Amino acid sequence: MKYSLPILLFLLLFGSHNIQAQNAWRTKVAPSVLEAIDDGQTVEYMVWLQQQADLENAKLFRTKEDKGNYVYQQLSETARQTQGNVLDLLEEADAPHRAYWIVNSLWVESGLELLQQIAQLPEVQSILPNPKVSFDGPVSTMPSAAPRGINTIEWGITQISADQVWGMGYTGQNVVIGGQDTGVDWDHPAIQSQYRGWNGTTADHNYNWHDAIHNAGSGNPCGSNTTAPCDDNNHGTHTVGTMAGDDGGNNQIGVAPGAKWVACRNMDQGDGTPATYIECFQWFLAPTDINGSNPDATKAPHVINNSWGCPTSEGCNTGNFATMEAAVNNLRSAGVVVVVSAGNSGPSCSSVRTPAAIFDGSFSVGATSSSDAIAGFSSRGNVTVDGSNRMKPDVSAPGVSVRSCVRGTGYARFSGTSMAGPHVAGAVALMISADPSLAGNVDLIEEALMSSAVGLTTTQNCGGVSGNSVPNNTFGHGRIDVLGAINKLLALPVELKAFYAEAVGEKVNLYWQTSAEVNSDYFEVEKSADLNRWSSIDRVAANQNAAVALDYTSVDLHPVNGPNYYRLKQVDQDGSFTYSKVVTAYFKKEGFQMKVFPNPFRDQITLSLNTETRRNLQLKVFNAVGQQMHSANIRLERGTAASRIATDNWGEGIYFLNVWDENGRLLFQETLVH
Repeated sequence: MKYSLPILLFLLLFGSHNIQAQNAWRTKVAPSVLEAIDDGQTVEYMVWLQQQADLENAKLFRTKEDKGNYVYQQLSETARQTQGNVLDLLEEADAPHRAYWIVNSLWVESGLELLQQIAQLPEVQSILPNPKVSFDGPVSTMPSAAPRGINTIEWGITQISADQVWGMGYTGQNVVIGGQDTGVDWDHPAIQSQYRGWNGTTADHNYNWHDAIHNAGSGNPCGSNTTAPCDDNNHGTHTVGTMAGDDGGNNQIGVAPGAKWVACRNMDQGDGTPATYIECFQWFLAPTDINGSNPDATKAPHVINNSWGCPTSEGCNTGNFATMEAAVNNLRSAGVVVVVSAGNSGPSCSSVRTPAAIFDGSFSVGATSSSDAIAGFSSRGNVTVDGSNRMKPDVSAPGVSVRSCVRGTGYARFSGTSMAGPHVAGAVALMISADPSLAGNVDLIEEALMSSAVGLTTTQNCGGVSGNSVPNNTFGHGRIDVLGAINKLLALPVELKAFYAEAVGEKVNLYWQTSAEVNSDYFEVEKSADLNRWSSIDRVAANQNAAVALDYTSVDLHPVNGPNYYRLKQVDQDGSFTYSKVVTAYFKKEGFQMKVFPNPFRDQITLSLNTETRRNLQLKVFNAVGQQMHSANIRLERGTAASRIATDNWGEGIYFLNVWDENGRLLFQETLVH
């Protein structure tokens, strides 16, 4: 058959376009994955989906638990709604896979045909490699010398003034630390009592331990899928010891011995993959039982330590960076501080070059010696591998010849930024135990550590930043001083000697005392229910230029159920002002209880109310821009009652529910998520 020239050209162009369309899926696949799979191999890879959860509203929640629940709900629902087609293909092909929600992604092992089918799905953004990643282990190790005597405190603890914080009564109590590492030898005498899964008699590993190693290499002493904490390397046990270790006798090795720890093993004898790291990040955001079921974001740790890296030489690239950075940022949105060792690739500039140390959302840590000199191995900024040129590390901490526990009952001295990071994680625990309102406030915790650090300088200039300035790309903001950070957080303006709140009856009394006042004008009493939005509830005139200590009082007649936060704004005659520390009064309206569920909600919310007396209530719900969405007057008899509000015409977002009694007193306040 003969074709005219125009028809022939059309067929050639159509055929070329058709071939391009058929091969378009290849543009989604990383070259290293294509190279391996085109050779006929079955390979591991990560499937990254287009749609990722929007967590912008997480900052509106006032407690760590509320933030964590909101973030978990948003992430898991996004994954549930978008991963169905990929999962159908995988289950039909009976291909090994694991789905993740902390970033909307899946780990898959398959051949070319299935990979092509997955890549052709429009909801799939990219397919990335899952390379083996070696952890950034200690640069030197040595057996530990015998302790110098009973109750000897390790040098790193005294260097950052943690022992002085203990003297104030803060040891990390009521704080949970997470270790993402090679595992933990959980019944080591220095750390067993601090394990959240140990009650002094028996162990319960549900929600306290997770193993992301599902196919351990031959000879691994722990094996795969362990149901109790196990360390196949020593590294994880050592880092947990530096965070929280104390055997009650000779070995005071931990910065926060009053804290509890939980852990996730992400490495097979020092080798992990992006998938194992993501799996541990996910578990830390919402820990599960030992079977990997029933996630509970309220059991998330306050801070996690990470001592690993993924260089480009081992297959990491900007695609891997984006996946792991999303996981770090999502944890941060949930109120978890992510501490990361800067790396052991110094002393050259721009040697902070591996995930997760390079990320803006990570709190990256360099290593110092007992003389506050930077360790030669400690990686320096600025970060160039991702083109950001951001300054790193953020701070530095003791990391040379750090003594801590290792497997069995022994101790050893390791050197590395892996030893510096746990000092910072322990410091975070001390800070939260000193001021529980810090829990979930990642920005404030990090700012306090940076602004109170001992500024250190160097002759090395990196990234156009002089080493003589602070911060710099060698030490960051300097070597941490946890006592300084806590004093900064608890500090009162110079003329204030005391400030506290006390719930009495149906009101909260506020008291403060000043030293001799100079040029003081007045005090503004401010109140908040979420530590974000503050309003003035009283103004008290100062006794100008008084030469003696004075006592002041104020009263809040309308406290809300739950925590009430207060601060003083001390204003001088020239208009300058300073703020006091924040104090808290927990208030419960006697004879009245109320619960709202579900939260997050969809088509309706249910109110459960209980009262010991008859009440006339007014209920109002506002959206995030102040528009009233619902209003109702409720006549409540004695006992329990339920009320429902239809919300099917409400858009997605944040809502604020308030309930007042007949006297205009605010009885209940709740933040809702649609």
